[in-house]
Formats: sequence, structure tokens, C-alpha cells
Amino acid sequence: MEELLFLAHRIPYPPDKGDKIRSWNFFAHLARRYRIHLGCFIDDPRDWDFTEKLRSLCGECCFVGLKPSLAKLTSLRGLIDGRALTLPYYDNAELKAWARAITRRPQVTHAFVYCSAMAQYVDDAAHRRLRTIADIVDVDSEKWADYARRKPLASRWLYAREARGVRQIEADIAARFDATIVATDAELALMRELAPGAKGQLLCVTNGVDSDYFSPERPYDNPYGADGPAIAFVGAMDYWPNIDAAMHFARTIFPAVRARLPQLRFFIVGSNPSPELRALENDGAIVVTGRVPDVRPYMAHAAAIVAPLRIARGVQNKVLEGMAMGKPVIASPEALNGISAAIGTEIIPAASPEEFADSIAQASSSDAGSVIGRNARRRVIADYAWPASLDRLDIAVDGAGARPAPAAATLAP
Repeated sequence: MEELLFLAHRIPYPPDKGDKIRSWNFFAHLARRYRIHLGCFIDDPRDWDFTEKLRSLCGECCFVGLKPSLAKLTSLRGLIDGRALTLPYYDNAELKAWARAITRRPQVTHAFVYCSAMAQYVDDAAHRRLRTIADIVDVDSEKWADYARRKPLASRWLYAREARGVRQIEADIAARFDATIVATDAELALMRELAPGAKGQLLCVTNGVDSDYFSPERPYDNPYGADGPAIAFVGAMDYWPNIDAAMHFARTIFPAVRARLPQLRFFIVGSNPSPELRALENDGAIVVTGRVPDVRPYMAHAAAIVAPLRIARGVQNKVLEGMAMGKPVIASPEALNGISAAIGTEIIPAASPEEFADSIAQASSSDAGSVIGRNARRRVIADYAWPASLDRLDIAVDGAGARPAPAAATLAP
């Protein structure tokens, strides 16, 4: 069996948030074909509990603890040496030495990096000998540019600087790696503009969803009790685009919704909510749950799922999962990027507070919401099953013109 180095900016298990859902499905698929050596960071202390499971699936592992507060300070080295702050944030000497040693082994034929920041761990010698694949998922330079437009004036220069630095990283990846993967056709078009002379393949491998796990056919206890209907926004609540979306919805959109549906409650469901989100809670109308053991009951018993993002890159798993649960999903135009669904019959777009209020009222108080939910689930089953995406991943990993087998001799260290 050939061997593959898999590098990720965050441990790929458990698949409990968007980036880990994708990385886990890619990892599990590749583990059927290759003996994997896994190197990754762990930024949540609870995730150390899952290292033994991953060790049982791998050849060798290198897990590196990362404390976000300390990493933010370390990232400021980029202001001195001119790098994007993303690179020193994820720079680690132990992982670099381990990855270098793995790539010198003759039986290792591929290096796969998940997230643009991890490309720094694949050196020139590895590029010459191995087939190298980078899944950058989204064109993050555009995300930083979005931050520069929306963050407070005093910090905009820093985000604009990061956008320029990450744009250069992305162009370098496209120039050096044999295949570069993104998650949507829109991101693919951006990469083609950014790197018109890309060395290797540029491919779109969209996200999938486990429609057996996210299924309305399973029994779920009602987490909302008997206090009236609820709508839910689900996501990691320490991620700024989600924080911004929840704040915007609570302050700008929800008052218009409550004017029509006075008993309706808004649940913000997700781990590590920021203090500003906690401050939104008031007399039960808005509830911030924090981490929950299972998000599916909150989806299953919601009148509707909302995705009011104003900053979004790639495919939003929260939208696909809501659709898979057979719920009407009411989403901003930004949250709909990269999702193929019939407007109005499989998913509901809304931009203004009035449009959100109209759509939520209709979905909550008529059969239309149930019909859209059933249509949405059928769309997910038809177009967003993981096997189709993983077939595209194989194309990226194998290549149209695969390189010959590497020489048996080990490269000099």
C-alpha cells in the first residue's frame, strides 16, 4: 500500500464543525487507499480525547497543541518579516521536522494539505518527488478582504494586509502543487483569475452531507419545550462571520419577525458563543445554547432554519444540513453561494429584514414550509451525497497524468 502525508490545520475528528466535516470525509476516504501519516494542530482541549481513534487509523501521527490566544501573539511576527499573519500562526518547528522526515521516505508517494496555511510544511524536495495536493477549500484572501470592508475602521488596514498576503499564498500554492482544490465553482473561477498560469490542476470538489445521519426520519426529543415555535441558526459561534450573522439577525431582522409572530423564539445553537452573543439573550425570546451534544434535535423541531450570513465563502454546511433535515432554510444571498437548489421550492432566499420576516412567517404558519423542506431533502440526496464528491477527490489525488513510481532510494536528509 502506498503512503500519504495528510496535513491539516485542525484535527479532522470529530466532524462537528464545517471544516472538520470536510477534512474527516477526505481523510476517511483516503485512508481506504493509502497508509496515512497525519500531522495536525489541536486547538480545542476536548479534541485530545480523539487522538487514539486517529492513531488507530494511521501509520504515524504528529499532534501539536495550539492555544489560539498565544498563536495570535506569535502571528504578529508576520508584521516584522513581511509574511501574512496566517503563516506564523500555524508555524511549528516540531511539525515541520516531522513532515520533512515523512516526505523523505521512499514509500510515501503523496502529500495532501488541508488549508492554505499548511502548504508551508511541504518543502521543495517533497514537491520534486511526491504528487502534492492542496485543498484550500475557499479563497480565504477574499474572506479577509470582506473583513476589511466590515470590521471597525481601526483594524481594516490589518485585514487588508492579510488579504494581500493570503492572496500571494494562494497563488504560490496553485503554482507549486500538482492539484489545488476548492469547494465551489465560484471559488474555482476566483482561483483561475488569481493564478492563470497555475502549474497543476485546479478542481472543484464540493462538500457533501450525510443524509442518513441528518435525517428527519429519526426520533428526536424536542429541545424547545412547550413555549411556542422556534427558529434556529446553527454554527460555530466563535467564528466571526457566524457571530456577525447572529448579531445582525437578532438586532435588525428578528424585531420584524416578532412583530408578525410574537411567540416565535430565536435559538443560536453552537459552541463557544462570544460574550456579545450571550448578551443578546432576553426573556426567552432569544436563546444562546452554547455547545450542545447534538444539533439535530434543534433542527428537527425548528419551524425553520435561518442562515443570515453577510460574509460567507464556499458551501455552507449549515444550509445543506438544514435541507437534509427536511426543513425550510431561509438564507441570505451570501449563504446560498455554491448551493444548487431551486429558489422558492427547495430553498428560500432573503436579503432584507422584510424578506426574512415574510419568509419565516410563511414557512412557520403554512404547509408551504413542509413542502419546501421535503423538496430540499430530495435535492440534497440527489446532488450532495459524499460519494460523488469523493470521486472528484480521487481525480485530484491521482491526476490525469500520474507521475511514475518514486525511486527506491531514500533522499538524503
